[in-house]
Amino acid sequence: MTQGAGQGPEVEQTATLRDFRVPAYVHEAGPYAPSTHPGEFSGAVDEPVEYPDEYTPTERDLPVINRGDTLQVSVDPESVPDPQPATGQGPLYVVGDVHGYLDELVAALQDKGLIDAAGNWCAGTTRLWFLGDFTDRGPDGIGVIDLVMRLSAEAAAAGGYCKALMGNHELLLLGAKRFGDTPVNSGAGTATFRAAWLLNGGQKTDMDRLQDHHLQWMARLDAVEEVDGHLLVHSDTTAYLDYGQSIEEVNDTVRETLTRNDADEVWDLFRKFTKRFSFRDEGGAGHVRSLLDTYGGTRIVHGHSPIPYLMGEVGSEDDEDETGPQVEGPHVYADGLAIAMDGGVTMAGKLLVQQLPLDI
Repeated sequence: MTQGAGQGPEVEQTATLRDFRVPAYVHEAGPYAPSTHPGEFSGAVDEPVEYPDEYTPTERDLPVINRGDTLQVSVDPESVPDPQPATGQGPLYVVGDVHGYLDELVAALQDKGLIDAAGNWCAGTTRLWFLGDFTDRGPDGIGVIDLVMRLSAEAAAAGGYCKALMGNHELLLLGAKRFGDTPVNSGAGTATFRAAWLLNGGQKTDMDRLQDHHLQWMARLDAVEEVDGHLLVHSDTTAYLDYGQSIEEVNDTVRETLTRNDADEVWDLFRKFTKRFSFRDEGGAGHVRSLLDTYGGTRIVHGHSPIPYLMGEVGSEDDEDETGPQVEGPHVYADGLAIAMDGGVTMAGKLLVQQLPLDI
């Protein structure tokens, strides 16, 4: 993969991955095992293959490194200002990865006073940004998208806004719907969007309920935005630099790629947006600065990589600790330049909704 100017290699997850043609666990029982039906796949089961280092699709298991130079920010609810100003520009909030956990999202938004008991926008001119990954792994990804779309209209009517960024799982769902079992040029043998979607927590109930207006909404999402000095992205990767030298250019390039509807181009976009851990460990702060210098802002805010992985608290999404990882708030690292917002809701962590700026 071509890195941005002056960029070092991304931190790779593993050298050996399962063949995406037929996910090994697709017939397993359990809360995250996707449902299948006859005709959903074509082709025979092959032995696992060795993939080159540059190939890094999303995995269920991720490496972790214990770090001593990072901190988690726990915010006292009593210290959070009232998010309902009468006039002028309202406060800024960001939401980490939701992954279909609609009930947890509603509870978190209500806890911050952004929606009322009926689930309607009640935050006036507040500005709310979702950092992407609305579907997969959890039970109601389409319900999450429907809620975000409705809140966008209600917030705009109240003088605020509710907006969302493109996550790698939006690209994955779009690809699975558009291209299905069409082979793509993965650079590491045969791959298909449908198999990759299932491997990464795709839910048949989401696919069955997916409608044209959902697809159109996802395809128009921005990939990067800068708000109040915060550079908002979904993935902790420098791959955004491959798509433009300004925020407008990146967003236009991503939308144009999806408009061309070329399976290989969309797969490459998904693969790059799936990279992670570029801001962690030696050189991480430099990678953050390269994005800030290019796109603006003084601190980057991202989702994608669960905080428990970044903190080294768990080894995989399949860990059986019933208490779940202890996530209390955003994770600040990379010399204080990066804020991680994925609280690990898919592993019994926490769905984070946080007001910015952080008081650190």
